[in-house]
Amino acid sequence: MPAFLLEIGSEEIPAGMIAAAQTELAQRVEKLLTREWLATEALQVTSYSTPRRLAVLVEDLLPGQPDMQEEIVGPATKVAYKDGVPTPAAIAFAKKSGVEVSALKTIQNAKGEYVSATVHRRGRAAAEVLKDGLAAEIAGIYWPKSMYWRAGKPERFVRPVRWLVALLDQEILPLEFAGVTAGRASCGHRVLHGDVPVVVKTPQEYAQTLAAAYVEVDPAARRERIRKALDKATRQIAGARWREDEALVEIVTNLTEWPSVILGSFEREYLTLPDEILVTVMRGHQKYFALEDSEKKLLPNFLAVLNLEVDEAGAAVIRHGNERVLRARFNDARFFWDVDQKIPLVDRVEMLKSVTFQKDLGSYWDKTERNRAVARQIIDRFDPPLFDSEVKFNTFCAGVDQAALLAKADLTTEMVKEFTELQGVVGGLYARAQRLPDGVARAIHDHYKPASQEDTIPSLPAGSVVALADKISTIVDMFAIGLQPTGSKDPFALRRAGNGVVRILVEDDKLNDGLHLANVYLAAMQNTKAMEDADLRGAIYEFLLDRFEFYLREAAKVNPQVARAVRKAGTTGSDYEVDGRLIAYGKIAGFAKALDAQVGSPNVLAVAELLKRASNILRQAKEKEITYAQSPNEKYFQEDAEISLLEKVYKVDDGIHMMYADRKYSQVIDMIAELKEPLNQFFDSVMVMVEDTQLRDNRLALLARTVSVVRWAADFSELASIEKSVESF
Repeated sequence: MPAFLLEIGSEEIPAGMIAAAQTELAQRVEKLLTREWLATEALQVTSYSTPRRLAVLVEDLLPGQPDMQEEIVGPATKVAYKDGVPTPAAIAFAKKSGVEVSALKTIQNAKGEYVSATVHRRGRAAAEVLKDGLAAEIAGIYWPKSMYWRAGKPERFVRPVRWLVALLDQEILPLEFAGVTAGRASCGHRVLHGDVPVVVKTPQEYAQTLAAAYVEVDPAARRERIRKALDKATRQIAGARWREDEALVEIVTNLTEWPSVILGSFEREYLTLPDEILVTVMRGHQKYFALEDSEKKLLPNFLAVLNLEVDEAGAAVIRHGNERVLRARFNDARFFWDVDQKIPLVDRVEMLKSVTFQKDLGSYWDKTERNRAVARQIIDRFDPPLFDSEVKFNTFCAGVDQAALLAKADLTTEMVKEFTELQGVVGGLYARAQRLPDGVARAIHDHYKPASQEDTIPSLPAGSVVALADKISTIVDMFAIGLQPTGSKDPFALRRAGNGVVRILVEDDKLNDGLHLANVYLAAMQNTKAMEDADLRGAIYEFLLDRFEFYLREAAKVNPQVARAVRKAGTTGSDYEVDGRLIAYGKIAGFAKALDAQVGSPNVLAVAELLKRASNILRQAKEKEITYAQSPNEKYFQEDAEISLLEKVYKVDDGIHMMYADRKYSQVIDMIAELKEPLNQFFDSVMVMVEDTQLRDNRLALLARTVSVVRWAADFSELASIEKSVESF
């Protein structure tokens, strides 16, 4: 089987865009091969990337497409023939299909009777298919930002394309993109190898050939090389270790082609600055790794990853330059620290009136007042209350309000203007330096958390409340002015804010017994236009439920259908207006994991199928605009199966709430499964949609009551088809 290599060489690609583009290019090439019948079961697709290239190596593809016979459907028979004579429509279809009119056949499909033609297609060679299809796949790669570089030409790419390598075995594939024709000449390391072309003879020799030119094309190998080099350089200082920073490792991996590491140092006097500021200065602009001792205290040293291989003399020169630059940056940070302390945070709040949050939503002062109001609403909605002592409760409320008041004040500081990624962190550090209560300082410090799936949630309940208020109010206010995320676009990072809301509700053990998503959602609705707009409320709530479902799938690793089933769990109210008994989201996530563990069991599948049948009957009744009571009336029961089902529903309703409250999730599932027999008996002996409307409506009410009791924990009808999904996992 032949092998194929594609390499796209360009000017340096931004580090943050490389990994996604590498993955997408490999997926596009594989889909092209599959779509064009060139893929085999043994097909292997390996992708590579460096700052100057994206590459895909494909092994075991077919040398050409198989010959195929295809059935093409044409016009309807009544259009194709008039009194048995072919019409122009039939003649045109036959000509387009490459067959005689007499060869047309009549077929019957779901739409009616049509004419068809059997077409024999000769398969094309792999080289021809790839040459014709790859340019479109390259052009289709998504980049957050792309550019034109040829005047009057339509091609866009992240950076100008400078060379292409396209080989099918040893033969050059004459692919053309952006005015560049593919060959077998690549480029080595810009400094260590120079401008001498690197000739790739075969696809399988690609990685080895580039390595000889000081380019490690495999990012995983570069990442491992960097980690080993960091470890080796760190061993020069007894008892030291480099501070783990996976995000920074990923960045430097995508900034280098032939990495090495040097150890540098700085004066101990700078260690008087907080660790967060020192580390941010080192990593933010310089991409340096911090070193710490066994007690996690920073050492006056750093590690720099180079895109070079140098001797001792060269390393000394580079080290001196890096130290000089870092010293200047530390001096700036120390200056900003001293200057900022002259204005306390509380005096900076008024200055927020001149800092715009969003042109239609006002200033950060307005945002601060909104956050304070929402935080108070969230506290009022704790169920049960967070504290059993009024003194503790009042102290907590005062701390939350003070933290919400001061949380955005650091946006006016010189430190944050220079190091924007330190917003919140600087406020917490300044609050501590200005002797504000430790809880307030930590809440300010943490209120942007979690900033990603890898980030931690706030360390204290006060920080969690302020973070929830900040995130949920931003989501509600942005939706209210029509700035919700669309497709891949999310300029205000609302999905990240929604993810943060969900993670705090699920993972904060001090809060997750007393807060449901609805508590937080409704807290942010107060005194907004959303309270008067049902469609807007629905859109916001669905967005938040999507974020919860995403969390269960991606973070909790729950089966997607289970995640879908529990997304609306925890309330007996309607979709967007909540009432009844609410379940804290930490418990919903715990139940989802327990349900995921049992989802393939016969009892769960059986009751899921029965509840789906009940849901379908209720859906059909809704479509026919049939109305019925919320609960059935026992005096209208005619069958023992109706009585048995209602008795079991009452038992399940009482039991699952108590078990859920005690986190006995497996017992909740077992009790729901007890509905299997009475539901079976009901459907075996009872006809729901009878002509007697009183009897029909009462039976619909019984099914609705049954479904609502279980849907409080999960929509089991979503699990009815999960058996196939489980088998495919």
